[in-house]
Amino acid sequence: MPRLQAVNPETATGKTKELFTGINGKLGRVPNVFLHMANSPAVLEAYLGFSGALAGGMLDAKLRELIAIMVAETHVCEYCLSAHVTLGKMAGLNDQELNLARQQRSENPKYNAALRFARIMVTKRAEMVDSDLDELKAAGFNDGEVAEIIANVALNIFTNYFNHVVQPEVDFPKVPTAFPV
Repeated sequence: MPRLQAVNPETATGKTKELFTGINGKLGRVPNVFLHMANSPAVLEAYLGFSGALAGGMLDAKLRELIAIMVAETHVCEYCLSAHVTLGKMAGLNDQELNLARQQRSENPKYNAALRFARIMVTKRAEMVDSDLDELKAAGFNDGEVAEIIANVALNIFTNYFNHVVQPEVDFPKVPTAFPV
């Protein structure tokens, strides 16, 4: 049972209503996590702004979703895992790619390097050695892409933590976590 009230889109006003209208226009509905974030329009707007900015960045949608899946699986966040498996399929990822991301890996060597780096960030709180970053750059990532990997991990940690505290009902096809740390 959720620990915060959900904001009802039908009675929302002002900035919250405006944000819900935008989300509904993109997704055809307002997912539960956003209904809870909307208790503070600033939180919802910050999430949407950060997510939207990264969507316009250098990393493709597939890699962003693979990172989100890896972070969700590592943090045992069923809501985020369920959402990002759905979004990953919409981005063109197949079941094999999705399952490998849940295991923090990819058959694509460049994606695999990014997932390894992201996992180090999550499991070691970004305490890494120079060779970890060198390996990522050797896989073909430039400084801007490295910055975006860091940002994508941070964004997904926020949503994982938000969902752990709030416990919104999963409103995507449920994907139970299977590979906790």
